Amino acid sequence: MIVSYGSLAPKRYMYSEVMKITSSRNDQLGKGGYGVVFKGSLHDGRLVAVKFLHDCKGNGDEFVNEVMSIGRTSHVNVVSLYGFCLEGSKRALIYEYMPNGSLDKYIYSEHPKEILGWERLYGIAIGIARGLEYLHHSCNTRIVHFDIKPQNILLDKDFSPKIADFGLAKLCHTKESKVSMTGTRGTIGFIAPEVHSQSFGVVSTKSDVYSYGMMLLEMVGGRRNVKPIVAKSSEKYFPDWIYDHFAQDDGLQACEVTSEIEEIARKMTLIGLWCVQILPAYRPTITKVLEMFERSSDDMDMPPKQNFSGLLESAAHNMDVQSSSSTRSEEISLVNSKILQQSPTL
Repeated sequence: MIVSYGSLAPKRYMYSEVMKITSSRNDQLGKGGYGVVFKGSLHDGRLVAVKFLHDCKGNGDEFVNEVMSIGRTSHVNVVSLYGFCLEGSKRALIYEYMPNGSLDKYIYSEHPKEILGWERLYGIAIGIARGLEYLHHSCNTRIVHFDIKPQNILLDKDFSPKIADFGLAKLCHTKESKVSMTGTRGTIGFIAPEVHSQSFGVVSTKSDVYSYGMMLLEMVGGRRNVKPIVAKSSEKYFPDWIYDHFAQDDGLQACEVTSEIEEIARKMTLIGLWCVQILPAYRPTITKVLEMFERSSDDMDMPPKQNFSGLLESAAHNMDVQSSSSTRSEEISLVNSKILQQSPTL
């Protein structure tokens, strides 16, 4: 891979060099199932975030996948990869440093709108969509991310968003719209239905659109979409909750929306609800999403309501492709009947 890319390949670092860059892993920024991230500095003074993956066995497909995916990207809304380390089981990725961290720490805080403000949140939503459009349509090789969620959106010093963490990404030829894959990938609550059961449709760039829509609804509501299922089953599943509030006379007051910024919140909600249509054929493309941001919310139809809670419970209980198809058939019939009753006009 390095030879074939020549001068375009991300720089390869020795493990000893990476330890120097991070001052022997002195300043930890965060950690997850993948490993730990530390702050560091390159010899030219540029600040970096170094992701040390847990000691890996095998050929490191996910690691090479991330290097190949992000190494060929260049966009203001996609994080830059400066280099990598591959030395036996020791693997690390060196990214540009994002001083304001990830989006989740803002939208899940006690008063998220007070920290970011609605207009900045709106700008972040558009920036993420632009980054996704680049990955889907403007790269030399089309990239489907498969793990779009607030934790994987990083914010620079000006709070401009950058899509990060390409460990689950898939590459496909630019002329192809569907993606061939085996096994489920992604995060519960953000995984598109067709990713864990192809009875809903083919896996494609529309799968990222679904994840983006869920994230958009979380940005409006300021709560995790899977929390009701995990912590308190008597509560409504998040998209059902936001759909019902949106349809009621109280509008978006439940999401701390005032009349001054109601248009912003209304537009984000409508776009989000269109993006999370269960059948991918009825979701907009990310290019269409950007066009929708340019329009007034009064020009957008309300999308048909979906059976979100049943879908999430099915995915949470069984991530395997072979899980029960009867419920999904009922969901598909439900969606089709609603679509016939209310034809979407995007």
